[in-house]
Amino acid sequence: MRASKEDAMKRLSYIEGHLRGIRKMVEEDAYCVDILRQTYAVKRALDRFDQLLLSEHLAHCVPEGIREGRDREVLGELEQLFELSHR
Repeated sequence: MRASKEDAMKRLSYIEGHLRGIRKMVEEDAYCVDILRQTYAVKRALDRFDQLLLSEHLAHCVPEGIREGRDREVLGELEQLFELSHR
């Protein structure tokens, strides 16, 4: 991964902290709507993390793979990612 490792780690720490908070809310029988608001926040944070990784992949790994002659492999991976994102 060529993305700023520090940025990626910060995002993951935020997500982990949020998940711990959700676990605590469930343990303490918090109001369902409040828990759902937090799960939606985690989903958005994961989407932003995915966006960071994909941007870096498209900017660096894809051109590198094409230069190395791995066009089909690189395009196949992108197709798989697209399919996974629409399930």
